[in-house]
Amino acid sequence: MEPYYQAWKTSKHNNVPCVDCHYPPGSYKTLLWRKFQALSQVVKYVTRTYSSKPYSEVEDASCLSSGCHSTRLLEGMVVVGSKGVRFDHKPHLTEKRRDKQLSYTSCHSQVVVGRHVEVTYDTCYLCHFKNMGAGRELKPLGGCLSCHNLPVKDFKLGNMSYNHKDFVTKQNVACRNCHLGVVSGNGAAPKDRCFTCHNQPEKLARYGDIPFIHENHVTKHKVACFHCHQEIRHSSPAKAAEAPASAGSGPHPSQASAAVGISFDCFYCHQDKHSTQLELYSGRLPEDIKSSSLPETASPMFKAGVNCIGCHYKDKSENGGFSGHTQKASEQACLKCHGEKFKATWGHVRDDVRGALKQLAGKIEAAKAELARSARPTDELKKARLALARAVRLEQFLGAAHGEHNVYLTSVIIREADRSLVSAGRALAVELTDISAEPLISGSYCATQCHGEVGVKVPPETVHVPASAGIPSIAGKAMPHKAHADMMGCVKCHDIGGHKSVPLRKDYRETCKECHK
Repeated sequence: MEPYYQAWKTSKHNNVPCVDCHYPPGSYKTLLWRKFQALSQVVKYVTRTYSSKPYSEVEDASCLSSGCHSTRLLEGMVVVGSKGVRFDHKPHLTEKRRDKQLSYTSCHSQVVVGRHVEVTYDTCYLCHFKNMGAGRELKPLGGCLSCHNLPVKDFKLGNMSYNHKDFVTKQNVACRNCHLGVVSGNGAAPKDRCFTCHNQPEKLARYGDIPFIHENHVTKHKVACFHCHQEIRHSSPAKAAEAPASAGSGPHPSQASAAVGISFDCFYCHQDKHSTQLELYSGRLPEDIKSSSLPETASPMFKAGVNCIGCHYKDKSENGGFSGHTQKASEQACLKCHGEKFKATWGHVRDDVRGALKQLAGKIEAAKAELARSARPTDELKKARLALARAVRLEQFLGAAHGEHNVYLTSVIIREADRSLVSAGRALAVELTDISAEPLISGSYCATQCHGEVGVKVPPETVHVPASAGIPSIAGKAMPHKAHADMMGCVKCHDIGGHKSVPLRKDYRETCKECHK
């Protein structure tokens, strides 16, 4: 008990005997039970079986007893602490907050070493900020002004004077427009924190039962929120390092505005700038793109752990360096890892992607024009619109993602977009341009982009057709494989699921029957 005793001794409650809080006022039977508990603690002390970190449950009745804080709920809004935070006890204790019943010890910690029954703002931040957005989308529970008073004094920025009231109340400027970066952390509750108290499988199995967890821990046993949840921090952004500004450039933005807590982090405005490329590279497509015919197919280089800088390392300055620098992709990236024989590979991939997207875009425009002048029945027009919209969305995705980041998945996406356009043409009763000969649509891109350059003999001249193929007329014979590939591409018979993954399609016999009756 020594750390807790020392924390109590230096706290605001050092004139209150321990038993006044830890034994709440109650009936004679309650007092007898408390006496029994106290004697059990003596036994644990003598036998050295007590925990090195004891935990107690302080009831609200102790705090609200006569002579203590019996009128606290009636005081209304109060200003607490050196931070000048406004707070009203009554709604927090008499009403459920976020569907959870709080207690005094939810906010007044009894277990933080060095503090004893004092406000722990970690709990406030957790409740007001968790799942309430981040950055420019942050919308704290109750808003900023539910806790903070609007500053009344003018402040200076450079040689100009400003006042918060003009911005917030007159012009409806949100606090977060200037005060970004004031919240960090997400308040997650990782399962490994359960192990600090529990080791019973039946209890650990309830980890995902959120209502039960909060009812049993917060409401019934007064467990502090941050015992389970990671910290959420809330403060003004740290002042930028006092680095000297370049001659003639003026002060750095973070230096000029540090006094008013403005944060200059680029990602608040430039969000998700490369997320689409990463989705294609990793094969984890966005929800509105996913479909059963678009399997999660990661690039081989993603599987090998190649980061963006593996290919993007050629520096390109913008406007002489005044607008910054961009690391561009270079064909030298292929050579440094794979050798000289791959010199032309990246160029072939890029050209095939651009060519296929150009053909796809032309076909989309033709479908739009046919749809605009079509007099087909309403249900057919609806089918055409849906199919066309799907093709447009896929084409937009690849245009933003740069198909060369994952040529295998790009090929599958382009084929699905082309199938959608064929469906749209069928609904409109028109024949749209056939672009199936494009390498990324026919599947011949493997041979044209890479195999021919590096000397891989694919496709072979002939392949042996086993009896298990199920086509008796050609079983046991040598099929002219290369002639078929040159004539109709690879995807007529094979699924191209990635590098060296080209199994026969389940319906390949139907392809054979188109010519071999």
